[in-house]
Amino acid sequence: MKDSEAQNLLSLPEEILFALCVIGGVLITASLIVFILTKLKPQNDFDSLTQRVKSWWVMAVVFTLAILMSEKVSIGFFGLVSFLALKEFFSLIPTRRADRRALFWGYLAIPLQYYWIYQEWYGLFIIFIPVYMFLFIPLRMVLIGQTDGYIKSVGTIHWGLMLTVFCLSHTAFLLILKRNDFPGELPGIGLVLFLVIMTQLNDVFQFIWGKLFGRAKILPSVSPGKTWAGFIGGVLTCIITAWVLGPFLTILDPKQSLISGFIIGVSGFFGDVNLSALKRDMNTKDSGSLLPGHGGILDRVDSLTYTSPLFFHFVYWSFDFHTFGATL
Repeated sequence: MKDSEAQNLLSLPEEILFALCVIGGVLITASLIVFILTKLKPQNDFDSLTQRVKSWWVMAVVFTLAILMSEKVSIGFFGLVSFLALKEFFSLIPTRRADRRALFWGYLAIPLQYYWIYQEWYGLFIIFIPVYMFLFIPLRMVLIGQTDGYIKSVGTIHWGLMLTVFCLSHTAFLLILKRNDFPGELPGIGLVLFLVIMTQLNDVFQFIWGKLFGRAKILPSVSPGKTWAGFIGGVLTCIITAWVLGPFLTILDPKQSLISGFIIGVSGFFGDVNLSALKRDMNTKDSGSLLPGHGGILDRVDSLTYTSPLFFHFVYWSFDFHTFGATL
């Protein structure tokens, strides 16, 4: 590790370091619980649970290292996540052989989208995929000259770009939102940690409340495991947790933190069921097998595809961006 990178780690606010220590403590506790269960009840099968905890360790370590090293590494990390998610998306939904050239341009959009973030070019970041790629991809497909399946293919490619690249890239843009006029305030890394932690906790909260009190199904034909009790209980718990964590980790005040908790709780649910509908349509349980016990990258970032852009824009328009590193 370079001296400058080591200095960046040491200069992180205590709140950030404390949050990372708490995450590590939770994972250690989960590992101990799994170890004790396997010893007390050797006749039970805990392989799936063990795989999930090990995968959480890998994800937590990789994510922590990526966001602590430097802004370049962090932005590159989220670009890699977008690439893997888009690759899984295209592996789930069949495309025409004639679309290979169009897919190439879709993948090429990833480094360009994250380059705008690195340059803090908000204006191009916000329109590059929704406008320019939206217009260019169909044009490239028209030039191929094959019209059979054209509408389905163009919709598939653009929807994939919007979900896995445009939506997820908002998480990376949070990293460069710094209050330059208030050096003591938390950097963008606090916003990223808050968003990712709350999105993952929201999934856990909704699962726990659903298991404990779930009876009435909310979307039985899309995701049979989702219940009204899980949704309402999860959102309320997410709001309370955000109210506590927001002012601690971010520049959000208590009121803004409450609103953020509501946004993340509700949108996280719809991000989850949105990908569930896709997988059910494709008759598959998981989007991939990259993360044992969890499935693929899409299975882990499904909620984030909705929470990331909505939380970003709530933060973006809640402050005067003349005082931030990014410019309009």
